[in-house]
Amino acid sequence: MDRLDAMSVLVAVAESGSFSAASRKLSAPLPTVSRKVAELEAHLNARLLTRTTRRLSLTGAGEAYVVACKRILEQVAEAEREASGEYAAPRGDLVVTAPIVFGRLHVLPPVDEFLGAYQEINVRLTLSDRNVHLVDDHIDVAVRIGPLADSGLVATRVGALRRVICASPAYLARVGVPRAPEDLSALDCVNFSGFTSPAAWTFGAKDKHGERAVPIRVRLAVNTAEAAVDAAISGVGITRVLSYQAAQAVAEGKLKIVLAAYEPEPVPINLVYVGQNLLPLKMRAFLDFVAPRIRERAAKVDALVR
Repeated sequence: MDRLDAMSVLVAVAESGSFSAASRKLSAPLPTVSRKVAELEAHLNARLLTRTTRRLSLTGAGEAYVVACKRILEQVAEAEREASGEYAAPRGDLVVTAPIVFGRLHVLPPVDEFLGAYQEINVRLTLSDRNVHLVDDHIDVAVRIGPLADSGLVATRVGALRRVICASPAYLARVGVPRAPEDLSALDCVNFSGFTSPAAWTFGAKDKHGERAVPIRVRLAVNTAEAAVDAAISGVGITRVLSYQAAQAVAEGKLKIVLAAYEPEPVPINLVYVGQNLLPLKMRAFLDFVAPRIRERAAKVDALVR
């Protein structure tokens, strides 16, 4: 039995949730997949999977063993990459993740340039607003917007984004421009539920000391910033989004920033990755190339919404 091959098969079965799905994922015959798992169980003298007619699940021993298999397989892959010269020249594959809209607007263009400069590196860019787990999902670099949890990851700050209050000029002409956060209680607000509280928005004091929550009157609640921006442009009310989400509409005169003096602290942008004793050259090349370009783009966004 090829133990590493059997481990790979077991991990594929565990991640896919069935033998048939693992068979398709591995492009291997179903009997082969089943046989290799059975051989591994026989070698260990332990049941790793519980099979029923409706579902497949890991036993307690299976859960612990799959975690160990993943770690071993990653170490083997790392050794193979080092032996193949990945640490001698920037080459290989990189998996990068970023928030959907920010990634499309401000990460993809630098990645495109990076691919032109490094012909032996391939990038898989996954755009998702979910904070994926770097180790479990095999992510090399993640672009994170917002405060970072103390996770042991290495972070490179590449900028910050303001949380801006904005509305269409027509709406402001009709109801008046708010001069203080408390004025919002008499105005219609469009709330982006994924970013702010449904009942209050946080503001900094005018002298930037401390923050406070101010109740708002929500006329429309949406779950994407794009919808909030569109509603504000249409004159539904005032909305709060991150600066890059409103930058184009502000530049085109479709939205106007208000209450800028009361904005809370900007939200940080970081490139995060798992710390390694020896960082592969492909990673170092990517960080050195992309970080300053994202930083420059973030600064331009900030200038647009001034």
